[in-house]
Amino acid sequence: MNKYKETFGVDISKDVFDVHGSKSGHAQYKNDESGFIAFAKAIPINAIVAMEATGYYHYRLAQFLYKKGITVSVINPLSIKRFIQMKLSKVKTDKSDSKSICEYALINEVPLYNALTDVQSECLQLFRLLDTYLKQRTATKNKMHGEEVLGLPSKFVYRSLKRNKKQLDKEIEGIEARILLLVKEDQQHQLTLLTSIPGIGLKTALFLIVVTDGFSKFENASQLCSYVGITPTIRESGSSVRGRARISKVGNRKLRNLLFLCSFNACKHNKASRELYERIVNKGKSKKLALIAVANKLLKQCFAIAKSGRPYDETHVSVLPR
Repeated sequence: MNKYKETFGVDISKDVFDVHGSKSGHAQYKNDESGFIAFAKAIPINAIVAMEATGYYHYRLAQFLYKKGITVSVINPLSIKRFIQMKLSKVKTDKSDSKSICEYALINEVPLYNALTDVQSECLQLFRLLDTYLKQRTATKNKMHGEEVLGLPSKFVYRSLKRNKKQLDKEIEGIEARILLLVKEDQQHQLTLLTSIPGIGLKTALFLIVVTDGFSKFENASQLCSYVGITPTIRESGSSVRGRARISKVGNRKLRNLLFLCSFNACKHNKASRELYERIVNKGKSKKLALIAVANKLLKQCFAIAKSGRPYDETHVSVLPR
């Protein structure tokens, strides 16, 4: 049962956010500091505010309320989507969504939000910016290649693209250096431990440390795997339905993608991962399913090694705490 005096569901958009209180009903506020202050004043003592994880929009409000001492819950959007589908609701508005979030929080045990530290916040912003610049650099490289294929590329266009790529290279290098510096200040030992695992690169290790707060947010490896969503989902029903294995879409997509990419290298250089991959493929399962299992294995290795404080050792890693 919900133990709070009142439960608020919040649906956030770019300019405003809609609120539904279990006792006070609907209200709408501006999605800025003045709106945050007005909403905070309307929240009684011993209340909880539930909202979906919606990137930049939810983060500002969640941080603001948390710092005001208000209990906040940030819920996976897929959970809310499935809840609305179960209700067979035919109305989809910001007002109705805020009510659905409120109803979900009333009948389910929702996770409590912990504010990010200043270092975590900056690192996550840096990772988002890094992704943007990496995509821009790839697009620039493709454009340069396209111009070369023409046979008679415009010198002006090609030089402009070259300057753009050079500037992006410089920005990417600076961001990566900044992330490394921030993580090293608090978690140098843990960074060394994670990068000792064959298959885990520096970028993945850095991101893992940041989003897990040095693995302190999780009590066991199963909780971490569920958070990341690195478990395979298989669709089989009778003899007619044979869906392809895929990674669950619930969880941290960025970290999930990084680990999946790491699994290719781990299959070559990580003994336990290589054996797992070969065992699954030899059973006739798909290579993608085997790679997902390897990514899951890598994450468990990261958790075990981070918690034990000992570097990777292929002769002992299987018996490390999970």
